[in-house]
Amino acid sequence: MKPSHLVGLLGILCLPAVNAATFHFDAPTYRQDVKTLASDKFEGRGPLSEGEKLTISYLEKSFREIGLKPGFGDSYVQDVPMAKITADQQMQLRVGGLTFTNGRDFTARTEQVVPQVQLANSDVVFVGYGINAPEYGWNDYAGVDVKGKTVIVLVNDPGFATQDPQVFKGNAMTYYGRWTYKYEEAARQGAKAVFIVHETAPAAYGWNVVESSNTNSKYTLVDDHKNLSHVGVMGWIQHNVAQQIFKAAGLDYDQLKLTAVKKGFKAVTLPLQANLTINNHIELATSHNVAGLLPGTTQPDEWLVMHAHWDHLGKAIVDGKEAIYHGAVDNASGVAGVLALARHFKGLQGKAAPKRSILFASFTAEENGLLGAQYFAEHPPVPTKKLVAFLNIDGMNVGKPTHYVLRYGEGVSELEGYLADAAKAQGREVKADPRPQNGLMFRSDHFALAKEGVPGLLFLSLGDTDPDYIAHKYHQPADRYDPNWNLGGVAQDLDLMSDILDKLANSDDWPKWLEASDFKKRRAQDGL
Repeated sequence: MKPSHLVGLLGILCLPAVNAATFHFDAPTYRQDVKTLASDKFEGRGPLSEGEKLTISYLEKSFREIGLKPGFGDSYVQDVPMAKITADQQMQLRVGGLTFTNGRDFTARTEQVVPQVQLANSDVVFVGYGINAPEYGWNDYAGVDVKGKTVIVLVNDPGFATQDPQVFKGNAMTYYGRWTYKYEEAARQGAKAVFIVHETAPAAYGWNVVESSNTNSKYTLVDDHKNLSHVGVMGWIQHNVAQQIFKAAGLDYDQLKLTAVKKGFKAVTLPLQANLTINNHIELATSHNVAGLLPGTTQPDEWLVMHAHWDHLGKAIVDGKEAIYHGAVDNASGVAGVLALARHFKGLQGKAAPKRSILFASFTAEENGLLGAQYFAEHPPVPTKKLVAFLNIDGMNVGKPTHYVLRYGEGVSELEGYLADAAKAQGREVKADPRPQNGLMFRSDHFALAKEGVPGLLFLSLGDTDPDYIAHKYHQPADRYDPNWNLGGVAQDLDLMSDILDKLANSDDWPKWLEASDFKKRRAQDGL
């Protein structure tokens, strides 16, 4: 069937069978789910808000009505303990004789659940990209002790800087280029603080994003030791600030940056010390993941997960007025997709019913750093070695059908073969991520499961058929439900996902990681 044949269909959309049981897209029900979740009443679905209460209640009720069993033992809900940390923004960073202004010149926050974090005459070390990657023969921390010190690191990875496909993955960002990795590795090395040098091209966003993301309240999971294993200061500095600091140390930042793209780079200690005090207001609270289980008929202890995060950005003051960040595409569209797939698979009977179990899930706090997914990955309802794969929707194509489907990552896992087969059955092609330098495959909930060894697929269609979406709607109050949405793309993609789920749920296959990585090593620990 050509994509154009789907355009304009109303009510129940039926697509040709590409699996054992034809997927029927119930457009009115899908619309109602998105419209409700993205309504003013749900207040943008911010974690720990009234909007969360309404969302959790709606999802639990929906899973019950569909006929799914509780996903967490005898409950549809998993408690996710979190801390809301609000840093006093009246802080200054002093490096040597230089003083920098918060927001304009730098940002700093912490995930340590303590009232104060302080840098007092902390030695400063430039560690290049801050990467320790044995599979690439790369270690920026080799031969240097950064315990208790402040490290300055470059954003992204050497592959992007060189555009050489033989260096890391060239233009395509690896996890070593993500800011989250920079902080994690520095903590493992014992550093007290990290400041990432911001540059728009390798970061894939401007300083305004850094400032807005790091100068307000932030959420974090809470462990038994107040997250003291986390790096104390998670910071960013402007490019010109880095230049000033290195000049004060008698060094040329831009020249040193060029040496950092080469294997064998040696860290450089600056003859300067950093001083900074972060005062925090801390609130402890509990957010929630939600999931319903469809038990398998013959292999019920082998689970697939079909997921979309339920949270968005809640409410905020914009231009002096309260605004609701509705998150209709991101990600009410995905949650409604999970509910549609749950209804489809629950309705299958006899030989068409899935042999393996399918968990239909929706996690909290994706927008705050994949926190709900991380908690699920660390506290799964069954051991991770029982999880076959994790399929994740993070925004659907609410417009017309397309002749392609996007693939995030290449040569990562055997799930890419399932994607290719399902696309071929629809007469579509698989297109590579058009912006691999942005590292999107590391920025959604499936990645938290990947770190525990579970392979996943990301379905992300933000702005595919609406060029205005990224510019004016993404993470803006304008991301609202629109009754004029075509929804042909949703019907098309849910049909594709149902094909993949059907094949995985009725096989003995355990998709494997293809490339050498920590994820592959972690899976091997489970004997897979």
